[in-house]
Amino acid sequence: MIEKSITIQLSGGLEARPIAMLVQVASQHESSVYIETGDKKVNAKSIMGMMSLALGSGEAVKVIADGSDENAAMKDIEEYLSGKRQ
Repeated sequence: MIEKSITIQLSGGLEARPIAMLVQVASQHESSVYIETGDKKVNAKSIMGMMSLALGSGEAVKVIADGSDENAAMKDIEEYLSGKRQ
């Protein structure tokens, strides 16, 4: 299991379309991927869970990946949240 703090650098934050894209990125991996902020921890592969976080640009979240391809999952999630991957 690996954990990393990542700052969201998407111009509009995580709204419906960016959340759908994030869920797609997370779902490409076998590993479990969770996003944690404050006292909430949600499955990054769940659109409804991610929508409940209402995250904006500039907010820091903890990403947790656990599984056989956790390093690749973490890299892809970090690239997406940092705005390097669209």
